[in-house]
Amino acid sequence: MNILVLNCGSSSAKYKLIEIKQNRTLAEGGVEKIGLPDAFIKLKFPDGSKKQIDLDIKDHQGAIRAILEALTSDEYGCIKGYDQIDAVGHRVVHGGEKFSQSVLITDEVKAMIRECYDIAPLHNPVNMAGIDAIDAILPHVPQVAVFDTAFHQTMSKAAYMYALPERFYTHDHVRRYGFHGTSHRYVSRKACEMAGIDPDHARVVCCHIGNGASISAVVNGKSIDTSMGLTPTEGLMMGTRSGDVDPGALLYLMEKYNLTPKQMVAIINKESGVQGVTGISSDMREIVDAADAGNAKARLALDMYELRILKYIGAYVAEMNGVDLIAFTGGVGENQTPTRRNVCRNLTYLGVKIDETLNDELWHGKDGVISTPDSAVKVVVTLTDEEYMIARDTEAIVEGL
Repeated sequence: MNILVLNCGSSSAKYKLIEIKQNRTLAEGGVEKIGLPDAFIKLKFPDGSKKQIDLDIKDHQGAIRAILEALTSDEYGCIKGYDQIDAVGHRVVHGGEKFSQSVLITDEVKAMIRECYDIAPLHNPVNMAGIDAIDAILPHVPQVAVFDTAFHQTMSKAAYMYALPERFYTHDHVRRYGFHGTSHRYVSRKACEMAGIDPDHARVVCCHIGNGASISAVVNGKSIDTSMGLTPTEGLMMGTRSGDVDPGALLYLMEKYNLTPKQMVAIINKESGVQGVTGISSDMREIVDAADAGNAKARLALDMYELRILKYIGAYVAEMNGVDLIAFTGGVGENQTPTRRNVCRNLTYLGVKIDETLNDELWHGKDGVISTPDSAVKVVVTLTDEEYMIARDTEAIVEGL
């Protein structure tokens, strides 16, 4: 079964075509800068080679059409026709309280996704644009929605409620939802398997650390807490997102500088985090290089970044009354060996011991257990694979039709 996995952003559409029975990637890539004069599609082939083609792409339907044409191209394609696409799985960021698992996309489901626009104005409309595009181009191909928030619907009310007047929850659905759920679901199980632990009888702290970052507490395969909230802005310090900030500080700045809510949303989502503290970059590789070269702001940003991670790990260990495994994933979690080392050095009170040689070796596509055999807690670097999870969910739903 060939499943096309789509992840539509505001100006991008990433894709991967997977033959799910053998978990074989047939093609992957993405369209970038949708609606801009310098739009292009980037193709990545199974042998690792890449090709970029400039295109005139005005909207997401044009982007999806470009992807499908690339997949069936005589020169670059891997399938002969659209009829070789058996199903399409979409990453949908916000399912609110409406979805606790992946679902077949119907008219009713589309309406429910649209009802979440108010709480996910940056993400759900563009996710729907991808769904609508497939509807227009491949109307008879089944589509499945896989929600970032679904995995965290097992959180208790004590974990997901904000200490605000209840009417804001009852009438406006303001609560903590969490994100990166597909990654946390995959990594928390995969890491346990790698360490020889039963994921259905384990306490796991899962650290998805990339340009966007979140940590989850997973007990016996279910999420009980996570660092992101109503939006992906809550929690850890990220590439350009602030993470946790006293709301009073934001209100003070809004009043002092006469900022609109829209302006403040831009500040805390696109101008803050590592980028805001350093003024250099949101790319942690550049920040590490700058810190090593003696840049004080870069060093401060790294210290802040690692401290936030450490604090959330500590909180979740307390919430779970212990921990069996800590997993690192995401661009930073998989590749930034000093951050893993620095965080783990402050977890010796839990009996955490890592093999520093192993830790230094595991990056750039390598994963494995980095804790020592006598460590009381297993520490694992796991490569996330959200596309595989989306494809697997899509297969299960479509085969059940």
